[in-house]
Amino acid sequence: MAVTLSAPSERLPLSTRLAFGAGDLGPAIATIIASFFQLYFLTTIAGLPPGLAGTILLIVKIWDAVNDPIIGWLTDKTQTRWGRRRPWLLFGAAPFGLLFFLQWVIPPFDVTGKFIYYLIIALLFDTAFTVVNVPYTALTPELTRDYDERTALNSYRFAFSIGGSLLGGILHQIIVGQFADQQTGYLVSGAVIGVLIALPFLWCFFGTRERYEPEPGSEELSLPDQIRYVFKNRPFLFVVGIYMFSWLAVQVTSSVLTFFIVFWLGSIPQFPHVSFGLTFNTVNDLIPVMLFAVQGSALVFLFVWSAVSRRIGKKAVYMIGSLIWIGVQAFLFFLQPEQIDLAIILGLIAGAGVATAYLIPWSMMPDIIELDELETGQRREGMFYGFMVFLQKMGLALGLFLVGQILQFSGFNENLQPGQQPESALLAIRLLIGPMPTLILISGMVLTAFYPITKASHAETLAKLALRRSERFDQAHSGRKVEG
Repeated sequence: MAVTLSAPSERLPLSTRLAFGAGDLGPAIATIIASFFQLYFLTTIAGLPPGLAGTILLIVKIWDAVNDPIIGWLTDKTQTRWGRRRPWLLFGAAPFGLLFFLQWVIPPFDVTGKFIYYLIIALLFDTAFTVVNVPYTALTPELTRDYDERTALNSYRFAFSIGGSLLGGILHQIIVGQFADQQTGYLVSGAVIGVLIALPFLWCFFGTRERYEPEPGSEELSLPDQIRYVFKNRPFLFVVGIYMFSWLAVQVTSSVLTFFIVFWLGSIPQFPHVSFGLTFNTVNDLIPVMLFAVQGSALVFLFVWSAVSRRIGKKAVYMIGSLIWIGVQAFLFFLQPEQIDLAIILGLIAGAGVATAYLIPWSMMPDIIELDELETGQRREGMFYGFMVFLQKMGLALGLFLVGQILQFSGFNENLQPGQQPESALLAIRLLIGPMPTLILISGMVLTAFYPITKASHAETLAKLALRRSERFDQAHSGRKVEG
């Protein structure tokens, strides 16, 4: 259970919105670089077979299943003068940046030694990611209880997230492009971006204040009981499924997109190429443009969908966005190498759908936490958001694992150049970019159709919580009068 410290208004000042949004900048930059470039780096630059590279990320997710809920539970129990969540941001920022850098070092080992090195670093980085990202995401319901204000707040968060994705993807490409040796380019990029992703957590720490604290004397539940109650929450199970399908579609597409651009669109000699006034000297020049098209469009549509959701609701917005996204993904399978202009246009359209995957599941989460508070008498933001961060990283790892395994099975050879890959590998890349994400997104739409919380039911939950708090306040106040 939690009580309000001081909440004269549910509307948040711009400074708080910006500081909160900045907290997602570092994770977004780290995630986008991992999504687009990690599998490519581990295979074509570090020299690991695709199957081994994908396996590293899958092993890390087994550890994730342990550390995410534990960190969430620990943040719920943390008590400091800075609050429950914010100290984790302050002290976790530096390890987060350092371990990101170490992922892009190529050690002088054989394949087995490299596999062990990247596995250990991935496990440590995943832990550092959890230490900063779980408490950050758990701040959301502690800033406002207003149904629509939360959607607006998440718009700021994901504006920073998508802005970070654009910054990270483009800055990485610029830095790597300054070096003839890609190994050196990735190393320098890792160092620069490692510093960049740590600093925004300080802005978030100093620019926000937690509005809730544990109520004295509230019942303490063990970690197993906490987990059991979390998964008894039926609406949470719907959001888990919706988010898992959404993020898995994002990650499968992201992790195969570099391969699609380099080995499919670059499979015929068509460069230099001019498109929309831009000159692409090599196929690699197309990567940041495609990234900008998708993420830039998503950034704009975050605010469009936030406004639309106030009128038609979160479920309807998610369904419309998914239909747009599905149309693009399905068409990508039929895209031909010479259709570079069309590829960029499709990227712009896809961003409208991708924006709903960022915005809607996360804006549903605070509503679920209040329903849980009504039913159990406790606020367990850390536990709920711990599982959501776990799913976010699971989607990334599962996407990389699936892409890695399918590429290896299809005969993809990391030592061959564009135009030299076997037809089976090219077909696998096209299936991964089109039909697979399409089927995943359809599954998410089915779950969304049955999601039970509406704006009206959430308002009823808040009214019941307010009545309960009022009754407890009156009882406590009456007790003090009797004692006096």
